[in-house]
Amino acid sequence: MAVQIITDSTSDLTNEELRELNVHVIRMRVIFEDGVFTDGVDMDKEQFYAKQAAASALPKTTQVNPQEYCEAFGPLLESGDEVVAVLLSSKLSGCYQSACIAKEMLEEAGERLHLVDSLNATIGEGLLVREAVRMRDAGKSAAEIAAALEDLRRRVRFLAFIGTMKYLKMGGRVSASAAALGGMLHISPVVALVEGEVKAVGKVRGREKIFSYTMDFAQHYPVDSRHCVVFGHSRCLETMEPYRDKCIQALGLRDWAQDELGPVIGTHAGPGCYGMAYIGLK
Repeated sequence: MAVQIITDSTSDLTNEELRELNVHVIRMRVIFEDGVFTDGVDMDKEQFYAKQAAASALPKTTQVNPQEYCEAFGPLLESGDEVVAVLLSSKLSGCYQSACIAKEMLEEAGERLHLVDSLNATIGEGLLVREAVRMRDAGKSAAEIAAALEDLRRRVRFLAFIGTMKYLKMGGRVSASAAALGGMLHISPVVALVEGEVKAVGKVRGREKIFSYTMDFAQHYPVDSRHCVVFGHSRCLETMEPYRDKCIQALGLRDWAQDELGPVIGTHAGPGCYGMAYIGLK
């Protein structure tokens, strides 16, 4: 009996990474004014940000319904395997609740289907998926993996710096005057995932201050070097790379990865956002 790992596309793992890690994925859908698109199938991240730039209203993501989860979990369970599902924070979407309903609908699930509310999104969720893969490959059972993830999820530290206030303004999160002033002064709002929700935790001015803020954050929440650190960006690889390299050197990181932020954070952050996610010692 094998252990199968499944996640939703909000973990922002690329199709190549999903294949390499042997992880199954449930695709979310993104709603724009001109239609509904499946994340990672008929809309990749480049297309998402291009459509976002041209849109007059913020896109939305749809909730996966219980039947869709049944269709994703069913074949894995029917093969006799155990399943660990690492899912988008229940504080950000009703998807986790839908998955719980699906588990009740699947008579064959029993004790072989383990649902993990990641309390994270994007690279924070993807970090937990990588941890699940590491434990699966080390021979851990599904129950052991799920229990470990429920401990680790509280220690995930996600920090991101917003490059433009345009989409925060469109979503009503900042005023037009604040957005204009922030752009003129090159101010970057700082967001973190706190108890499963995306929260504004500060603001910085200039790239050097962004790095300094990160170092202060990492001093307050030290990095547990036994785990992978994931860097993320939204259409700003050239800006994120020097930040990533400075963090790797300053923090002595040995195990790291990087991905691009998708619709969950990208809808409100827009292009130019970058940051990191890691497991903290506390």
